[in-house]
Amino acid sequence: MTAPGLTFAVGDIHGRYDLLVAALDWIAERASGSTGTIVLVGDYVDRGPQSRQVVERLMTGGERRLRFVCLKGNHEDMLVHAVRQPFTQHHWLANGGSATLASYDGNIPEEHVRWMTSLQLSYEDEHRLFVHAGLNPRHPIGQQTEHDMLWIREPFLLANHDFGKHIVHGHTPNMAGPEILPFRTNLDVGAFRSGRLCIAVFDPMQPGGPVNTEIVTA
Repeated sequence: MTAPGLTFAVGDIHGRYDLLVAALDWIAERASGSTGTIVLVGDYVDRGPQSRQVVERLMTGGERRLRFVCLKGNHEDMLVHAVRQPFTQHHWLANGGSATLASYDGNIPEEHVRWMTSLQLSYEDEHRLFVHAGLNPRHPIGQQTEHDMLWIREPFLLANHDFGKHIVHGHTPNMAGPEILPFRTNLDVGAFRSGRLCIAVFDPMQPGGPVNTEIVTA
């Protein structure tokens, strides 16, 4: 049996298409034509200037022999609700949605909304679970709610809880760099403000945190 390729996890992008391109270039060079997986932990839109370009690139699928796994973030969730239920639009616009709307010249294609709606909430390998925000420590992995997986902060971040798998997430910016802890790894380094995007490299055969991390800049 052929060993699975490396998994490259990418933190919150928030409309920084320039950083997405830099990250994909770095991954393609390190993968050297081998198979593997790129897991993007959500929050592709809002705040940054090029949300449309980010979404269009991710919708194209894989990178050479690497496949994309695009997880849903709370900002994709807000955008979908704002489009489907316009009375919620003020909340989205106040949280970076105005920049996204500008990148679309005020008209978000239905195809893009459907893509964001269809995004999966998590991705698992033998040793890890990848999710946008985190998990509720009061419940096992199989009993998590969509709201917690997209929105949770302190109950997860402060728990130091072993879920049986290492949790890889974004959602809560840490401007100093990625947080690599015994039970979780946080990849959100505040791309919109910091101009940096974090990539973590995982060996699917090896438990725990990343075997390498990289910060790319535009």
